[in-house]
Amino acid sequence: MGAVLDKDGIKKIIPHRDPILLIDEVSEMKIGEDIKTKYYVSGEMEIFKGHFPGDPVLPGVYTVECMAQTADVLILSMERYAGKTPLFIGIDKVKFKKKIEPGDTIEVYAKIIKENVEKAIVVCEATAFNKGEEAAVGEVALAMR
Repeated sequence: MGAVLDKDGIKKIIPHRDPILLIDEVSEMKIGEDIKTKYYVSGEMEIFKGHFPGDPVLPGVYTVECMAQTADVLILSMERYAGKTPLFIGIDKVKFKKKIEPGDTIEVYAKIIKENVEKAIVVCEATAFNKGEEAAVGEVALAMR
């Protein structure tokens, strides 16, 4: 099955742009419920020059940002949040389980677990997979402004 959204479609929903746009496609999405995305980790990323020379590893903060952007697409696809700016307000219960290297593909699954409509705050549980194995798990909290 092809992508539900390609990079251009993603850019119509979230405000992120290169070099910090960390989603290449949305493979599945049930608006207001859950989403699956992919990010192709290029060996050309500037960050790999220093993290770490001779043994490049994607920094954990990039993985968490990829998880948050996946949640952003899901949340901003909801009519009540469309066009808002998603602000990262919390990270909880994050654990890193497998390293991510240049050339890997991160697949992220996220689902809404809590929403305060009045305050426009949404919490998503997200899991990043690498080669079919959990690479990172955690919760991301976002405020729509």
